[in-house]
Amino acid sequence: MEDKKIRIYECGKELFGAKGFKDTNVADITRKAGVSVGTFYNCYSSKEKLFMEIFLEENARLKKNLMESADLNEEPLRVIQGILVRNQEGMKSHPILKEWYNRDVFGKIEKLYREENGRSAVDCFYGDSLELVKRWQAEGKMRGDIDSEMIMAMFAAIISIDTHKEEIGLANFPQLLDYMTEFIMDGLTRRSQ
Repeated sequence: MEDKKIRIYECGKELFGAKGFKDTNVADITRKAGVSVGTFYNCYSSKEKLFMEIFLEENARLKKNLMESADLNEEPLRVIQGILVRNQEGMKSHPILKEWYNRDVFGKIEKLYREENGRSAVDCFYGDSLELVKRWQAEGKMRGDIDSEMIMAMFAAIISIDTHKEEIGLANFPQLLDYMTEFIMDGLTRRSQ
């Protein structure tokens, strides 16, 4: 059964990457994997569940590469700005990860997945970033009077605002994101009084 699950996963990944979430169905995946629809449902409760598993693995891979390629000894503002820019580029260029920007699709999938698995299941970036924030706090590069979990919520807000750029205004969005990041980081790197 494990062999069939791997085939379903790999075929799903290939089809989601080529056709997108909406245009891929379970029958396409099972046909390509050479398994029955019943076998699919023995492995995954839904197409959404398979997609989220694939999305999370690809997202974790991107975030790991971002953290490994960043010079974490630079000033926090430069590190965060660089990670945010490379994250956005990586998300938009990856055929599966770019579904994040399709709120009609991803909002429903993410909600379902969070309900089944909890918030931590979709926060791929959280662990390494939290440790980095704690390190910066210990080194005096970031305020220690603000809980590290709250700082992580601020970073999540910066990342999530990208899904609302049409509402904010496309003409102003890139500069707005830079300013917001700068202002948040400026506030976080000021020494506590």
